[in-house]
Amino acid sequence: MLESAQALIRKTAERMKLDSVMIERLIEPEFAHEFALVITMDDGKKRVFKGWRIQHNSALGPYKGGIRFHRDTVREEVQALGTLMSIKCAVAGIPYGGGKGGIVVDPKTLSKAELERLSRAFIGRIAHIIGEDVDVPAPDVNTTPEIMSWMIDEYQKIIGRKSLATITGKPVAMGGSLGRTAATGRGGLFVLMSLMAKLKKKAKGTTVAVQGFGNVGYYFAKLATEVGFKVVAISDSKTGVYDKNGIDLDRALKNKKEKGTVAYTKAISNEELLELDVDVLVPAALENMINEKNMAKIKAPVIVEMANGPLTQEAYEYLAKKGKIIVPDVLANSGGVTVSYLEWVQNKAGYYWTEKEVNDKLKVMMDRAFEAMWEKSNPSAGGEKKMPLKQAAFEVALERITSAMV
Repeated sequence: MLESAQALIRKTAERMKLDSVMIERLIEPEFAHEFALVITMDDGKKRVFKGWRIQHNSALGPYKGGIRFHRDTVREEVQALGTLMSIKCAVAGIPYGGGKGGIVVDPKTLSKAELERLSRAFIGRIAHIIGEDVDVPAPDVNTTPEIMSWMIDEYQKIIGRKSLATITGKPVAMGGSLGRTAATGRGGLFVLMSLMAKLKKKAKGTTVAVQGFGNVGYYFAKLATEVGFKVVAISDSKTGVYDKNGIDLDRALKNKKEKGTVAYTKAISNEELLELDVDVLVPAALENMINEKNMAKIKAPVIVEMANGPLTQEAYEYLAKKGKIIVPDVLANSGGVTVSYLEWVQNKAGYYWTEKEVNDKLKVMMDRAFEAMWEKSNPSAGGEKKMPLKQAAFEVALERITSAMV
């Protein structure tokens, strides 16, 4: 993952004719913190957990990126994700750099008290290198608003004053923003709607398949249905469901709670969902779901990358050559970090917006970010040469980052 992220940046930078020193500065993290956390478990025994905070680039503003708790977390993954956060924030047009944190732990094996002790210990270890104008952590895989509440509480105890803007993704009662829960899915929908307008197509009657029924996939499907898209298939980690008349999301959700599956009618596999003949395919689950094994079977002319890296590089290049329009993850799923930025702004100002105001601001920012990418991609819209949207997004990001580097 780290190698592919760095290769993408290097390839883009070389195409932009950036010098070798600048390319190295774009690739290497500014700081990489690695540490051991010693926690007393409920049985009185001590356990050691390995953790990281990678601070990749701060040219555009404070480092920004989540903290993940996962048993398979490794330093290379954390560094790769921190690198991609620098790109994502620059594409989104928000004044942040990129960072990422992680702990090697399966949180399901810990009690709530143990999880809280681990969360507070992590912040205790990085308190001297974060801050609202330095590095702003947030939730990621297996971390929640509640975990963020423990972390901000611990941080404020350490520094002896309030600093709500240091961590985003908090519960609303502790300074979190309204609209954050649906933000990633909503932002992706705004991007799709901008694309549809460029293609002179309408939402009504456009068929969509969404792989993934977590927070991102669910809200994307729900909001897309509300504006007229016809979502004909969804799936969770186990199975999927196809309904040519349009998925009944309430029934799917009810079925999942009662029977453990979204398939309230015709069941399909995740593999079958990806290969459906639909207008828009939305991989919103795991990385590398579209790869050399199934890339030739992808029929959808438009792919919106709501997951991080759902296409392998080989599949991306193959499908791009086939003329598929692929909206890159660095823009498509940047709604979450954009509303995190809006939370940070509200915390710093001490003034809070309604959910509608947050959603309206998100739309303005996502539309603006899409427009910059589209202009770079399309010569008729002011770009120098026609290029795939992913390449355009990376060029926009690198232009913004390097213009702020001395």
